[in-house]
Amino acid sequence: MSSAKRTRAKRLVIAEKPSVARDLARALPESFDKHDGYLEGPETIISWSVGHLLGLADPDHYDKRYARWRAEDLPILPERFAIRPLGGRGREQLKVLKALISRSDVAELVNACDAGREGELIFAYIYEHSRSRKPVYRLWLSSLTKDAIDEAFAALRPGEEMRSLEAAARSRAEADWLVGMNATRAASVRLRRAFADGAAVSLGRVQTPTLAILARREREIRDFEAEDYWVVEASFASQAAAAYDASWEKGRRLSSEKEAEAVASACRGRPGRITALEQKQASERPPLLYDLTSLQREASSRFGFTAKRTLAAAQSLYERRKAITYPRTDSRFLPSDMAGELPEIAAHVGADGPEIYARGAAYVQGQKQLDVSRVIDDSKVSDHHAIVPTNAPHDLGSFGADELKVYDLVARRFLAVFYPEARYLRTAVETTVDGADGEEHRFHSRGQVTIEAGWREMYEGLGGGPEERELPDLEEGEQVKATKVEARAKQTKPPKRFTDASLLGAMETAGRELDDEELREAMKDQGLGTPATRAQIIERLIEAGYVEREGRSLVVTEKGLTTIQLLGGHPLTQADLTGLWEQRLRRIEAGQEERDAFMRDVAAFASETVEEIAKLDPPGPAAAQEFGPCPSCGRPLRENRKAISCFTKDDPGCGYSIWKRTAGKQLPRWALEELVRDGRTSKPVRGFRSRKGNSFAAKLAMRKDERGRWQLIFDEEWASK
Repeated sequence: MSSAKRTRAKRLVIAEKPSVARDLARALPESFDKHDGYLEGPETIISWSVGHLLGLADPDHYDKRYARWRAEDLPILPERFAIRPLGGRGREQLKVLKALISRSDVAELVNACDAGREGELIFAYIYEHSRSRKPVYRLWLSSLTKDAIDEAFAALRPGEEMRSLEAAARSRAEADWLVGMNATRAASVRLRRAFADGAAVSLGRVQTPTLAILARREREIRDFEAEDYWVVEASFASQAAAAYDASWEKGRRLSSEKEAEAVASACRGRPGRITALEQKQASERPPLLYDLTSLQREASSRFGFTAKRTLAAAQSLYERRKAITYPRTDSRFLPSDMAGELPEIAAHVGADGPEIYARGAAYVQGQKQLDVSRVIDDSKVSDHHAIVPTNAPHDLGSFGADELKVYDLVARRFLAVFYPEARYLRTAVETTVDGADGEEHRFHSRGQVTIEAGWREMYEGLGGGPEERELPDLEEGEQVKATKVEARAKQTKPPKRFTDASLLGAMETAGRELDDEELREAMKDQGLGTPATRAQIIERLIEAGYVEREGRSLVVTEKGLTTIQLLGGHPLTQADLTGLWEQRLRRIEAGQEERDAFMRDVAAFASETVEEIAKLDPPGPAAAQEFGPCPSCGRPLRENRKAISCFTKDDPGCGYSIWKRTAGKQLPRWALEELVRDGRTSKPVRGFRSRKGNSFAAKLAMRKDERGRWQLIFDEEWASK
């Protein structure tokens, strides 16, 4: 036997982030030494990526002439996609990984990147870049507790089992490259002159139909013409019961104040009677557990969180706090093998935090047989199950403010789902008044009384319960009197702008606005993007200058509106098309469709898109339009895409002008109108950017400087960082 010491074979584990690598090291029964870019033990080396280290190469990699954007070079359709290092801080870590993979004592690799499509792609690119042929195993984690890590290492899956997931990941990336690169270049070459800033027109497979959803709503709002109408509302009282309110003919709208006042006058102070009283019981089932999209929508509705902010908090609760399971999931159910640990999870939730947690945990643990009908469903769990608290202690005292709010939603929802239905007694009352005009006038009231709070007990103090008013105890045939009757002026309102919450819902169902949870579940395979990418798409639209945030509202800019208007009815703007593509990607992921067939269709679509965009006829720079009289000299103000001003080439005017874009913000129409009319805005404008990139809101004012020149300034008294 040779006296030479044999090198001990090791496995190399590659995590997606350094923090996860440290968690893995703490869970394994080895001692690890720290090195530059990796941890090493007797049997295992653990290293990490820093998100995406590699990406698809730019067009000029395939041909130097593609460095220039020219219509004659389109479409660009690589026969085989190349990958290239992304640079930045990840370049050195990529060198570390490549050296570790090539080490002679490394016998096998373990992909420990996030268990999903993007995690698979991050590892696949690293493996391809290394040119290695060493065997690969997959560590599949939905929780980062020690027990979950131990179980995952004991059940490593052969890398071959992930081929379909990798195929879907590569297809998604390459489809986005083909459509985004070709459509963006074609549109920028053809349409750029239609924009005042001359900037590139950014288009994408998911972002453009999402922008189209927003733009259609914005057009509806701008085209909306408010109409006045009147309703008649009354208060009634009887000797036996407290007063109650009612509306005439179920809130029927009247077209004139005269008509409404005639009804009110005929009923005011007149006797009446309850001519119909209907009561029936109704129930409301507990909501489903959260997937990422429903969690983001809830946090947006309750706290005003952006989708990005919710995801950041949820990811931190998963990675740093080990308090919730993997958040980037599209499932709202749990697998059957988790049924046995549900009471244990409840116990951990109840052990720390507010008293409501302890009460909910006691209820769950006190059930002889838990009702899991809205929790367990193996057929609706693919890569990851619903977001729930982990089966481990939760140190809420260490959580940040955002983490506490998101954890609170997850904890309450987990406990509430095991509670019974909420039950209500809903009451409808018809009150008839014998009017002074000889007519019988019918007024209607609706109310609701909670019989059993059920699952809503878990939402004490959070609001969100039924909003119908409570009616007094009334009887049919009871005599009442109209103590107060008023004709109220109303006005029709435009559709509401999208918020993060409502846009996420529209993206989930490919533009169809559905409130019913079960219908949303049925539609989610055809949605725009995935739970993991939707927040990123919203932020990308904002970065591209297509959308701005005003409070919770997402407001489409002129650039966004013009882009969708120029594209017209092009399929790239249609949510259904991209929704069906997402469905096909999920089929590839499940091994039910061939990647090659999908990519051929995407390449054909990219080619057709280039041809269609080349046919578009964009307008030239718009002629200046009159805006009204100049507040300084009275001459006509002229408006173009960039500014409102008092001068033209032939007439210098008085020098009054307002640039429409200030501090990275396209000024809203109302602000421009108020500046011209009043010299200042009545309320702060949101969404300005400081030189350091911070967002702030401020009132605006027009002022003359010491030389008598007009300037648009921030009213410092109202500026808020």
